[in-house]
Amino acid sequence: MSQMNLHPCVNLSFNGQCEAAFRHYERYLNGKITFMLTWGDSPMAKDAPPEWSGKIAHATLEIGGTRIQGSDPVPAGYKAPQGFAISLDPDVAEAEQLFAALAESGTVTVPLQQTFWARAFAVVTDRFGIPWIINAGERSD
Repeated sequence: MSQMNLHPCVNLSFNGQCEAAFRHYERYLNGKITFMLTWGDSPMAKDAPPEWSGKIAHATLEIGGTRIQGSDPVPAGYKAPQGFAISLDPDVAEAEQLFAALAESGTVTVPLQQTFWARAFAVVTDRFGIPWIINAGERSD
């Protein structure tokens, strides 16, 4: 068998806000949207209500060497995210900026703080409903 790459799939669901979320992540997480297709432009256009034609059927965002996918499922198919969080491991200097961007209009579970294992740690659910963990700078003291 030849060498194969493994890319665990992170597929985020949004309630009509996928494009706004991915543009936000692209800006603040230094990512790059590599693909974005609306329901109206897809072969599945007939499967979505007409008012959903501008919503996203599939999008791909690359951050570092990791790929995140997302979509706006048809309204009846949307389920709020639960049971996971996306963990970020930024430099300590970047942690505050990332926290501010993700916490804006979101819900902070654990404020950005020093812990016994990290110089900066936080847990936040952003305004799009996606849970994030920021874990920056291992402590050695």
